[in-house]
Amino acid sequence: MTATRVLISGSMAYDTIMVFDGHFKDHILPDRVHMLNVSFLAPRLKREFGGCAANIAYTLNGLGGSACVLAAVGSDGADYVKRLSAMGIDTSLILQCADHYTAQAFITTDLSDNQISAFHPGAMGRAHEVAAPSTAAWGIVAPNGKDAMLRHAREFSTSGTPWIFDPGQALPMFSGDELRALLAQAHALTVNDYESKLLSEKTGLSETDIAASVATQVVTMGGDGCLIRQDGKTERVAAAKITRAADPTGCGDAFRGGLLYALSRNLGWQTAVRLGSVMGAIKIEHDGPQNHPVTRDEAARRYQANYGAAPW
Repeated sequence: MTATRVLISGSMAYDTIMVFDGHFKDHILPDRVHMLNVSFLAPRLKREFGGCAANIAYTLNGLGGSACVLAAVGSDGADYVKRLSAMGIDTSLILQCADHYTAQAFITTDLSDNQISAFHPGAMGRAHEVAAPSTAAWGIVAPNGKDAMLRHAREFSTSGTPWIFDPGQALPMFSGDELRALLAQAHALTVNDYESKLLSEKTGLSETDIAASVATQVVTMGGDGCLIRQDGKTERVAAAKITRAADPTGCGDAFRGGLLYALSRNLGWQTAVRLGSVMGAIKIEHDGPQNHPVTRDEAARRYQANYGAAPW
């Protein structure tokens, strides 16, 4: 199992997802953002299982991968842990904290798939108490408690586990010096195009210099596909086609689940990014971050249809 195991440092959370039947841009006045006071009527609401670590593990596991979650939950998280365990995901290292709530995300999405979110970290603030095992095919440091991200980055590096730095929404927690140090340790970096620019601003490094600081950088651009930057070269990978855009929540995590599955099987970066794109496309067609069906047969069929070859 350890030969293909993926260690996933990140959050476990409950997502309360609301849909605003309009467009945020029509209700936010650019010259009044210094005194913003807006309210959006959201007639549709769902409470979902979420958090980037669990979301990544869900897709990775569905493809037949071996996912081990490094996270913390609160007094309300026992059923969540049981759910993941019943799927075959390794939950043995998840810390259960009786004196906290599980992390909670409150997400409002508009008809243009823009999102406004609020996040209560809860038990995630104790995820640094979880130690990373020393053997795995790959690791990923995704948004988690800051101390947990720093600890797991250090432990992956010390053990020689190749790992992906996936700062995401956690970017604002880190100083420029801390981010540069994390980039120096990581084997690979995954960001979306907005995060890529924010990372450049915080570190003072150009996007070219950031790409050069890791062996591989992947930049996702939604419907415009992805960029793979390696050895001073850039390859563009087209986005997998979708039948409908139901909900973008968790698409990036589904992408990373596909990416890590392929990497843990030594299928190469191009295949990994293409498979990630396929899994993101499957996810966006379903509401919630862990409700999309994940099967190897469907993933292979859609991969073949989009890229003209079988992934395995």
